[in-house]
Amino acid sequence: QVQLIESGGGEVQAGGSLRLSCAASTRTFSTYTMAWFRQAPGKERELVASITWSTGYRYYADAVKGRFTISRDRAKNTEYLQMNSLKSEDTAVYYCAGGDGWRDWGQGTQVTVSS
Repeated sequence: QVQLIESGGGEVQAGGSLRLSCAASTRTFSTYTMAWFRQAPGKERELVASITWSTGYRYYADAVKGRFTISRDRAKNTEYLQMNSLKSEDTAVYYCAGGDGWRDWGQGTQVTVSS
């Protein structure tokens, strides 16, 4: 089991940027898939982005494609989500997750976009 800890959330103005970080407690294998989810009030939890380092495959939800970028620093055992051109609808609690069937989860970090 891998412990994941998110950081970097906060409040920004619409059009601004934030960079979320997710640090893993142990070194992850190249096959360890990591992702970012988010959940806003009144909405289902949704997959925002995922990355499989071994293949370079990245997935982005249509709502964030072109604005968000997921990346991974193997040396630091850390996953990042760079969020640009933020919109009010991006307001949510963001969670990092990893492993088959999303076995590992972070505690969540609040992102609030003010308009």
